[in-house]
Amino acid sequence: MTACAIETPPADGADGAPGTGPATTADGTPGTGCAITADGAYAARLAAAGDCWFPERWTLDGPEPYAVPLPGNQPEEPGTEVQPMGDGRVLIHRLVAGRHAFSLLYPTGPGTGELPLGAVECPGSAARLTLLPPAPGGVRAYALAVGADSSAVWLVAGGAFGPERLAEVPGRCSGGVWLDGAGRLLALDRELDGCTKTVVVDLERAGEVSPLLQIADGSDDRLLLADLDSGLLLISSDAPCPGRERLGWGVLGSTLPVRFPECLRLPECAVTPFAIQPGQMLTPESCAVALRFDGAFGTWVGVWRPAERQVRHLAAPEGWLAGSGLWTRDGVLRLPYATDGTPCGVAALPAPMEEYGPPDGMPVPREAVPVSPAPAVTPVPLQQAPLGRLVTN
Repeated sequence: MTACAIETPPADGADGAPGTGPATTADGTPGTGCAITADGAYAARLAAAGDCWFPERWTLDGPEPYAVPLPGNQPEEPGTEVQPMGDGRVLIHRLVAGRHAFSLLYPTGPGTGELPLGAVECPGSAARLTLLPPAPGGVRAYALAVGADSSAVWLVAGGAFGPERLAEVPGRCSGGVWLDGAGRLLALDRELDGCTKTVVVDLERAGEVSPLLQIADGSDDRLLLADLDSGLLLISSDAPCPGRERLGWGVLGSTLPVRFPECLRLPECAVTPFAIQPGQMLTPESCAVALRFDGAFGTWVGVWRPAERQVRHLAAPEGWLAGSGLWTRDGVLRLPYATDGTPCGVAALPAPMEEYGPPDGMPVPREAVPVSPAPAVTPVPLQQAPLGRLVTN
């Protein structure tokens, strides 16, 4: 079990604002992206000021985007996580003397207000804790603590008495995709018995766990994105070609199996979906999907729809907070970026978009290119997944 102890915030009037600690990312620097609320109203990121880092909130739902710096009493460590809440406050997660401390930041005239929420202690070298993607509604925020043999889902903002452990899941979990508008059903990619499969954790039923993706017995199957309106799911699996991850798609409740389009393969490139167009209630095949391409030629953006057999390749805006963005219901892709001249900007790419090829010299596979031979697999139609019954009941 993941042994995590809770520390509640101090009583009113006590000086309990946590300090910063030696939290670091894998490469020792913050990521270039940002977190965006589920409704697209706010974003948050760590911004640089020389060699120092400080939280910054972006307002995205007004006539023009603008940023509000939220510096604390001292610079933040590079591994500090931030996440916007629906009311405009920013949740900050710091590692302080082995404890995971959480606070809400908000502007107070010339300064920054801070409301401590408490801390979670996860002892042991195998334990780590990270924020899950912003939940629908923006009222609550969650974190995932991963131990040697199990993982725990924590409510870290929006509760009544500080951090609260909601669910304990056997196995080592990663990812995190919300599957309903109430913030009840959370999909996690669970590594157990040598395979990774996506499961659904019902946070209102004491963490009840149900399987979602089980494409083949020995395959690694992960859920990358889900659209709540259409039921479109973006999936990563090595079922079609063992040992090699492929991008696929399916529709929750459909009788058809997961499909793996050849156009989503690009040699020597990592392809990561990061946004799905909402509002396509009955036509999931028409949902536009935004893709991030990373390769030797740089980073760029792709746009693809399940109904199409090609990807439209687009040049990313200068200073793109790579991997961040959202679709509007009318098909406009909004990409946040920051440059010296525009420290808070959003590039709008409306459909139909001008079609670009990938960088010079990068071949683009066609749908007709055969897939490498692989053992026959029988994908499970998503209609048979227990999640389908949970959503419709």
